[in-house]
Amino acid sequence: MAHTCRNCKRTFATELELDLHRDTCSEGQLFCDNCGERFTERSATTDGWHYRCPTEDCDGEGIGEDIHQVANARVAKQ
Repeated sequence: MAHTCRNCKRTFATELELDLHRDTCSEGQLFCDNCGERFTERSATTDGWHYRCPTEDCDGEGIGEDIHQVANARVAKQ
């Protein structure tokens, strides 16, 4: 079974390969606080104004509310 990156559409033989690819995929510029997924702007909006997480069963929406740009994210230190 092939595993496909939803951002860039590349396919991988294993789920582990896909997970490793997701860490470096340049196509996923946004992420959702609700589900933690990364995705492209193109997949999150149809009109360029209203954003909604494209992940099934996720209610995340709104730039700056639930959806944020990856470039603006900070890593938490413990």
